[in-house]
Formats: sequence, structure tokens, C-alpha cells
Amino acid sequence: MKKNKLIAIVLIFFSFLNGCHDPEELIPPISREGINSITATFADGTGSFVGYIEENSNVITIPIPYFYPLSSNNQIVESKLKDMRLTANLDDNVVISPSLLNLDLTQENVITVTDQVKMRKEYIVKGEIRKSSECLLEAFKLPSLGLDGVINEETKTISLVALGNLNPAVAEITMSYHASISPDPTAEALDYNNDLELTVTAHDGLTKNVYTIKKEVPEKLLYGIRSGSAKLMFEKQLKADCGIMVDNLTGGMAVTNDYVILNTRNENSVYLDAKTGEKLGEIDLGSLKGSLTNFYNTSDTDGNVLICNLAPNAGSFKVWKLASVTSTPELLIEWDGGLAIGRKLSINGSINGDAIITAPILAAGQKIVRWTVVNGVLTSQTPEIVTMSGLTKGWTTNADVVSSSNTDVNSDYFVASYSDNTFAWVNGTTNVVRKKLDAISSNYIPNAVDYLEFNNAKYVTLNWVNSFTWGSADAIWLLDVSSDMNFEGNIDLKTCNAVVWESPRNIYGGKSVSPAVANGNGTGDVALRVSEDGYFLYLYFMFTNGYVVGYQFDCIDL
Repeated sequence: MKKNKLIAIVLIFFSFLNGCHDPEELIPPISREGINSITATFADGTGSFVGYIEENSNVITIPIPYFYPLSSNNQIVESKLKDMRLTANLDDNVVISPSLLNLDLTQENVITVTDQVKMRKEYIVKGEIRKSSECLLEAFKLPSLGLDGVINEETKTISLVALGNLNPAVAEITMSYHASISPDPTAEALDYNNDLELTVTAHDGLTKNVYTIKKEVPEKLLYGIRSGSAKLMFEKQLKADCGIMVDNLTGGMAVTNDYVILNTRNENSVYLDAKTGEKLGEIDLGSLKGSLTNFYNTSDTDGNVLICNLAPNAGSFKVWKLASVTSTPELLIEWDGGLAIGRKLSINGSINGDAIITAPILAAGQKIVRWTVVNGVLTSQTPEIVTMSGLTKGWTTNADVVSSSNTDVNSDYFVASYSDNTFAWVNGTTNVVRKKLDAISSNYIPNAVDYLEFNNAKYVTLNWVNSFTWGSADAIWLLDVSSDMNFEGNIDLKTCNAVVWESPRNIYGGKSVSPAVANGNGTGDVALRVSEDGYFLYLYFMFTNGYVVGYQFDCIDL
């Protein structure tokens, strides 16, 4: 009886194993031959080239790219294949003889594979230099028209979201390395008013893709950004690419339809192309230039740039406006409130129409100042001082606040602050924190926030700043705040369901440049902007001493 029970238990145990564990797939491209894969590298250890068994044969061919690295013009000569390092991934108890080690892949090398039951099979291993068969068109833009093509790889179509007639234009493209394109849109101005076909031919001269460019107004999604539409437009180092050579003083970033304008204290502002990140010039700030005078900048929805000083260090608080990168600064606000203010300034709306301008008071407590603009007129030089509550602590020098409305002073607002190490959604009627995310490590600083509405959804973006040359901060998040239902949890641990996108972590801060530079003031900035046609959402961010970066999202229903 006991024996029968024992057998039953064993059977149940094995039934459990069989029911809960699916057999693992063998690693491609070589399978069910005892050899799971064979990989070759050059003698110096560079490269990684995987072989495959040719169909209906015993030949294992290892393709070597014609150029290596693929992005270079370094042609691989046949002599390079005479001394290749080979490794194999084998099933258990399978052996290869002779040992692979180093082989001359210009020759046919015979190996014997002996499997678990001592069955032997011979293979011929050889190398072959091949031209690339990749022929993808990965990016397409018409800079002179301000248009970025939306590529649908599945249908091989490129949509140009445009109304009205388009002038002929020269394109900028990104395609597979060493591929060619016909006609070449980078060499001649083409007419895009009617459907146009572009043929991308791989380096092998045989493999091709035909893309059709269509000028159209595509359907929008009913709500929000398209999942997976995040596209890196540019990433530029402040020093190497933008020519900003001083450390710790670049703290503000204004964004217009055409430009990203970086504010560096006591320096002329640098402006970049908003789509490519290329440096276009500098703004002569004249007498406005000073270590405490042009302390920070931001921008409104109409492209006006606001520049503020640091008060009371520089006297009364002042805000100047720039209508364009070539205009002269004009004084917009002057307030002698005697309070610490000016490290951050936010605006929702436009000073040409309606706007709410906010800034944190940089002292103990939880106070902000607020100005309103109605029909293009500042209602008062003296701001309203608002006392909020609900954070465990207040803030000192690292905080930012933005309103969710350009007209309603009782609308909710968002606060990023270092002293409380959190991100808060504040009720604009009671000025009490409605909800807040879990606190982060005190080593990292959330100090910039921006808000924007796009395609029937509401979004905020915020930063974390690492003020050291170590650690894993320096990150950006984009959150959907159309409802506060998901505004909870820990963004670091990915338990906040409001997050719709986050940047690659820790590759854009001061520790990511060479030599690494500590972000001494723990500063950075973020900005959101919507394209004039309403199809694209742009997210820009900057880490002091590190990079300025631009991403594009869209709401196109593909």
C-alpha cells in the first residue's frame, strides 16, 4: 500500500513538471544538430558573426560584413579571415573535434560533431565576405518646409503631414548603411505634392524596398500620443556641440517652434535648430548679460522668450521678454518684493493673449508667486502670493511649479521639489497637495516641470538631476495627468501607471561627458511643445554640464 502511494506521488510530481515547464527553444540559427550556434570574431576579439547551416547541406557558413564596423568605410579584406576566433554553443555532452579555437575561414574547415549517443556528423565551416542586404529608410525630413516624414515600415509609406501646396525641397534622410536611394532626395529638390516613390537598394545591389511618400492629413488617434512613436531627434553636448564652455551656469531652456534657446549666466544665449539640435547662433543680450541678471529663461506658446534675474541678489525681480532671437529684450515685469525668487519661472499660455506665470519662492515654507496676463496685458506688476500645504517639507533652491491653465487661477498645478524629494499634484482651489508620488533618494534632485495638453490628453514632464559624477539619476519622465487615478506609486521602481515614457537613464548628465563634470548646482530643465498642426508633441530636456536632447511623439493613427 505504501509502495503504491509512493508511485502515485512520483507520478503526480512528474506530471506537475511536465505541465508547468515548456521545453526551451534552441538558440538559432543552428538548431537540433547538437550545435546551437557558432560565432566568429576577429583575432583581436572585435566583431561577432554568427554562422548558419546552409539548406540541405552540411556546410556552416559564417557571413562577414563587407565593411566593419557597419557604419564605417573600413573594407574587410580576405586576409583578415585567415585568423578568426571561433566559439560554439553545444547541447550537453556534445563535443567538436578538432577544437575550434582559431581557424582560417578562407578555407573549408572540416569538423566532426559527436552527440550524446556517440553519433558523428561532419561539417564544413567556412567564411564569406558579404555586402549588406539591409535597405531601410529610417528617417525622412524636409528642413526647409519644417516637415518630418512619418514612416510606416509595414506599409512602406512615408506621410508628410501638410496642408496646401508644397514648394520643391531637398530632404535629409537616414537609411541603412551603404545603401543607395533613387531618386536621391538629398541631391535634388523634389516635388512632394503628389505621391512619390523612392527606391532604397541595399549594398548587395539586389535587395530593395520601395517607399511611397504621401502628402496627407492622416487620421489622429482619439486620445493622446501613439504608443511607440517616441523618436530621438537629437542629442547634443553643451560643450562639444553647443560651444558652452563654462560649467554649472547653464540652467534654463526656452523652446519655440523653430529654436531651442539655452541660457547660460553671464553669457550670450545659444540657440539651436529645434528639430536637428544644430547650433545656429547666439543672442546678444547686451547689458542684460550678467551672472545674476540673465539667470534663467523659459518660453510661452507663441514663442516669446522670458528671461529673469535672481532676486533679491540682483535687486528687484525682473522679467524681460524677447519676441525673437534677433529682437532686443524688453522689460515685462519688475517687482521689488524682497523675496528670494528667480531660479525657475514657468508660463502656461502666451503673453500676447492669456497666461499664468508662476515661480516658487526660494525659502522655507511652500509659497509661490503668480502673475496673470489677460488679452496681452499684465494685470499687475505685483504678483499674488500663494501659500500651499501638504508636503512634508517645503523647498529651498531647487523647485519648480507650473499651472495647468492659462486663464483659471484656481486650476490645479504641479510642483517638483528637492526638499520633499517628490512630485506633487496640487489642488488649485484649496492649494493643498491632492496627490504625490513616492519620495526619491535625497541624493537626487527633481527641480524642473512642464505641462501641456495634446490630442485630448494632459501631460507633465519632470526631471531627476544627479549632482555628483556617480549614481543613477539624470532621467526624464512623461506622465499622463488627464486623470489623477494613476498619479501614485514610485517612478523609479516603475510602479506609477501615469508614466507613458521615460528617457534612457543616466546617459545625458554631466557624468556622461568626458571628462565627467559634477553638476554642482544640481540644475537642468524640461520643456514640452506641440507642433502647429497638432500632430506632434515635442519633449526637450537639458542637464547642466551634460546634454540637451529633443524627442518627438505623434498622435497619428497608423
